[in-house]
Amino acid sequence: MSRTATYHATVRWTGEHWGHVEMGNGAEMTFSAPPDAQGHAGVLTPEDAFVAAANSCVMMMFLWATERFRLNLLSFECRAEGTKLIELDRTEIFTRLHFRPVIRIARGNESKEAVQARTLRALEAAQKYSLVANSVKSEIIMEPDISVV
Repeated sequence: MSRTATYHATVRWTGEHWGHVEMGNGAEMTFSAPPDAQGHAGVLTPEDAFVAAANSCVMMMFLWATERFRLNLLSFECRAEGTKLIELDRTEIFTRLHFRPVIRIARGNESKEAVQARTLRALEAAQKYSLVANSVKSEIIMEPDISVV
């Protein structure tokens, strides 16, 4: 059985290269174009939001997967990088999203190798079921650093 969910965001131009976004869940923030596109530094940009959306969605799905795989997660931090290609006609596209999660998992009674293998399966499930990662055309590269302690 299929079901749907709808999410909302409202953006408003506030002058020059500035905008304000209000998300359906109540969060609000100022944004701009990136500095290399006549925008401003130090605030959210659509490009940053794109990479952050994919990264945060993969993390949330990884949290779900660690519970499902009964892993004792100690810490998770992931640096994600989006590579943008600018075509000759000035068309832009993100061609690649590169995730570098650093994961610490408690070993428990299992071998280190068994826990590491389950952690990799959980990370694969997180990528497979990530709504945002599945909604983009970009190539996705996952380069994890997993420590079993």
